[in-house]
Amino acid sequence: MIISRSNINFIRLREEHIELVRKWRNSPEITRFMEFTDHITPEKQMDWFRSVDNIYNLYFVIEYKGEKVGLINGKNVDWEKRTMESGVFYWNKDLYDSEVPIIATLIFGDLGVISGGFETYAHILRNNERAIRFNKMIGFELCEGQEDVGNQLYFMTRESYLKSAKKLRKAFYQLKGNEPIVIYLEKRDYDTGYARFMEKQMESKYLLKAEEVDGGKKLYFNIT
Repeated sequence: MIISRSNINFIRLREEHIELVRKWRNSPEITRFMEFTDHITPEKQMDWFRSVDNIYNLYFVIEYKGEKVGLINGKNVDWEKRTMESGVFYWNKDLYDSEVPIIATLIFGDLGVISGGFETYAHILRNNERAIRFNKMIGFELCEGQEDVGNQLYFMTRESYLKSAKKLRKAFYQLKGNEPIVIYLEKRDYDTGYARFMEKQMESKYLLKAEEVDGGKKLYFNIT
């Protein structure tokens, strides 16, 4: 599965990606903002990949202009209650103050929170001031009793996202227009049964059209 919009692709995590992710996940620049700080071996990485390669964990490599630059996820997905825990990290430092994290978050937010109706949790270390500021800007609020916790829990609803991210979304649409979000369910996704399940979950009033492509299907969403 590949999700695309505005020069950004979210490519569903594959085994071929995990060594790249492991390399950067072990780097001090990223590890210092993670609760789990132990060195990750190739064996542990493979075990982790096998544990998340399913419909309850949505992990995507972020690709910008053809370069793989980060990892974004919705994990522990409850499809009935419509809840998940989100997370993201970038290993390309040059993108930290660019439009890329904003656009990537709006894609994930629009598709998951607005179209999908998900309420989202996030754990953020209390010393990660950049991440806290950014997440508050898009609608995450600190959960009750988390003020003195090291790895704090935040929560975002559809209403808080629409309210807090209103200006960002407006600026984005003015700059980029109403370009749709495209979800490409690949042939490999249909071969495993993954695509059939996801199609049912993505039924939405925001779905413009669907077209068959190379044994798979592209779904076009207009979320404004």
